[in-house]
Amino acid sequence: MRKWIVALIIILPIVEFWGYVEVAERLGVGKTVFLTIATSIIGGFMMQFEGRKVMTDSKAQMTNGQVPGRMALDGLCVFGGGILLLLPGFVTDIIGFLLVFPLTRPIFSALLMKWIGKKLRDGSITFFRR
Repeated sequence: MRKWIVALIIILPIVEFWGYVEVAERLGVGKTVFLTIATSIIGGFMMQFEGRKVMTDSKAQMTNGQVPGRMALDGLCVFGGGILLLLPGFVTDIIGFLLVFPLTRPIFSALLMKWIGKKLRDGSITFFRR
């Protein structure tokens, strides 16, 4: 896991810088900066709206006596996507919008469910009940 984090810390800024250079060459520096600020603002509003929707849906499931497992994964996706949207960069913005957008979020939540299930089977993650 640490290798992935180190690789991400090294590779992501290089890819983001390359994206900035490419977009700035095509649109100009002013439009590139405006686009960066606009995607952060729009992403913040999307995260806020989708986060509230996930919270109300999970509250409704809990009042019906159901466990909001899928809603918790959706909440993690919205939270992670919101963090990526607030970071400056076009690659992180694309991934963040995909995580926050409700039509593409089930793909990521299914992948997250698979990963968590694998970690639970391996014993890497332990689950405690009260």
